[in-house]
Amino acid sequence: MKSFFTFLKMIKLEHSLFALPFAFVGMFLAANGMPSWNVILWVVVAMVGARSAAMGLNRYADAEIDARNPRTASREIPAGNISKKSTIFYIILSLAVYFLAALMLNRLTAILSPIPILIFILYAYAKRFTNFCHIILGIALGLAPVCAWIAVTGTINLPPFILGGAIILWVAGFDILYAIQDIEYDRKEGLHSIPAVFGVSGSLIIARLLHFAAFFLFILLMAFTNLGYIYLAGVLISGALMAYEHSLVSKDDLSKLNMAFFNMNAYISITIMIFSIIDIWVGK
Repeated sequence: MKSFFTFLKMIKLEHSLFALPFAFVGMFLAANGMPSWNVILWVVVAMVGARSAAMGLNRYADAEIDARNPRTASREIPAGNISKKSTIFYIILSLAVYFLAALMLNRLTAILSPIPILIFILYAYAKRFTNFCHIILGIALGLAPVCAWIAVTGTINLPPFILGGAIILWVAGFDILYAIQDIEYDRKEGLHSIPAVFGVSGSLIIARLLHFAAFFLFILLMAFTNLGYIYLAGVLISGALMAYEHSLVSKDDLSKLNMAFFNMNAYISITIMIFSIIDIWVGK
C-alpha cells in the first residue's frame, strides 16, 4: 500500500489541472451543454488512468537521468522510495483503467484509444533524440479535448482540433520555460531541448511566440463554435495570465520559475474551462 501512495506522489496528480479542464471544455462543446453523467464519469476515469500511466512511464524512463541530476535526484525512483518493478505494475494498472474507460464510452474511443498511449511513450524518450520534445508533450495534453469530443459524439470534427492546437502551443511554451533550469545538465548529458540549443534568452523568446500563437488559436475557436463574449473574456484573462507568467521569468532571474510553471498555468486552464462552460450554458 505504501508503494501505491508513493506512486501517486510521484505522478503529481495536482498537475492534472493542466489537461483535465480542457477535457471538460471538449465535452461541453461537443454536447452543446451538459454531457451525460455517464460520459463525464468515464472521461474522467480515462484521463486519470492515461495521465497516471504517462507520468509513471516518464519517471520510469528517466530514472537514471534523474539520478544524475541534482534537481531531480530526490524523485521517488532514484531516491529508492519506489522500485522500478512496482512502477511498472502501477503503469500497467493505470493502462487497464484507461482502456476499460475507453471501451465504456463508444466504439470510436475504443478504436482510437492506443493513439494517446503511443504519444506518451514517444514523449517519455523524446529528449534523447529531438529538440521538439516540448511539442510532443503539448500533443499529449492537446489530445484531451479531442478525445473528450469523440467520447461525447462518437465523431471527429474540427473545433476540438483547434482547441487542441492551442493547448499544444501553450504547453510547449511553458515546458520550454520549465526546461530552462536544466540547460547545463541537458547539454552535459547530450539531452535535447530548446533551452539546451537556444539558451535562456532564445528560449524565452520562443516561449513567448508560442504563447502568442496559442492565444490566437483560443480566439479562433470562436469562429468554429457558438462560443461568445463570455468565453472571450476568459481567453483575455488567460492571455493576461500568460503575460504575467512571462513577467515572472527573465534571463537574470529564474527564481520564480516554479511559480510560473504550476500556479499560472493551472489558473489559465481553469479560467478557460469556467468561462467556456458558463458561455455554453448561457447560450442555450
